[in-house]
Amino acid sequence: MRPTSLVAIIVTLLIALICQLFPWVGQGVILRPDFMLVVILYWLLRAPNLCNVGTAWIAGLLVDLATGSLLGQHALSFTLTAYIGLSYQRRLVLFNPWQLAGYVFGLLMFERLLMLFLKLFEGNDYPGWTYFLPVFSGLILWHLMILLFGALTRPKHK
Repeated sequence: MRPTSLVAIIVTLLIALICQLFPWVGQGVILRPDFMLVVILYWLLRAPNLCNVGTAWIAGLLVDLATGSLLGQHALSFTLTAYIGLSYQRRLVLFNPWQLAGYVFGLLMFERLLMLFLKLFEGNDYPGWTYFLPVFSGLILWHLMILLFGALTRPKHK
């Protein structure tokens, strides 16, 4: 596994923020993954010494400020998801790619359920089953990140 640089983390987080703010239209709004969360989860699991729960909190605040949502909503969900993600970070070396995808799916679903709870607590209506479609597109984005930046598990020796 190649060493990770702080510059790569910052650049990918900025690209994720730009993708998060891109004006999606039509079905793209429904299918848009949570770019910041997926990138944070990737770097959290790949380089926990450079990207941690504090990074998730700051990124969540940036998303809150940029999207005009309730201040602290994304920060809370990103922070709790990052904490859960980090709690099993050492064991991920033993996971095969399918188990890792299931783990990331669980983390993305947890964040989505937490955001739904916060939105319902705020007084919004239930958005329907399409609210959970970004979990699947986030999983696709996760696999693209693994292809671009490398796997999280140790390399297989033949």
